[in-house]
Amino acid sequence: MSVLRDIPFHLAEEDFQKRIHLDRFPDSKAGIRELLRSALPLVRPKALYQVSYIGQRTETTVQIGEKLFTSRVLSRNLAEVERVFPYVATCGNELEARESETTDLFARFCLDTLKELALLAARDHLLEHLRASFGVRELSSMNPGSGDARLWPLGQQRPLFELLGDVEAAIGVRLTSSFLMVPNKSVSGILFPTEVRFESCQLCTRENCPRRRAPYSGELAAALS
Repeated sequence: MSVLRDIPFHLAEEDFQKRIHLDRFPDSKAGIRELLRSALPLVRPKALYQVSYIGQRTETTVQIGEKLFTSRVLSRNLAEVERVFPYVATCGNELEARESETTDLFARFCLDTLKELALLAARDHLLEHLRASFGVRELSSMNPGSGDARLWPLGQQRPLFELLGDVEAAIGVRLTSSFLMVPNKSVSGILFPTEVRFESCQLCTRENCPRRRAPYSGELAAALS
């Protein structure tokens, strides 16, 4: 397991104000600046990954390291791949603790937005690190529970975390009994090299998803079904 802790984070205040729709709450501007003053030192995005190799494959399963994963789409996506990068990235539990200390709903929304930006910084840094360290140009990701539940069920979080080791000790991310991650602004999955970019969003029919990274593709869904 390799851990990335010293991840740079730069907040563009104007972009942050747009994200929280501060123009609707002009009287809150001073309060938001004070909130950021206390919260920004707690922004510590982190990520970890592991270099793993593909073992046996079937139409619906694929062995990664010593763990067996069940997903027809994952198996197809990794059909021509030998090396993958299981990973977890997170906003950091320091911000999670700060958010739990306040009961003000707007402040919690602002902190949640800050957590989302920290997660994006962690994931982007991880991608840059993998490209530079392993000479891969394009990386795609599959994430348990992302998109249509049939793609890769959320319960597959368990073998993924078992494959990675003690994720909580390394970067503070733990699984709940229902396989959700804490902090909530965390992402886990398998990154793999590909010539054509793949996103689970391409197979998800959910409309108006705030975290959508690619439009739904009926053609791709038919090809992988």
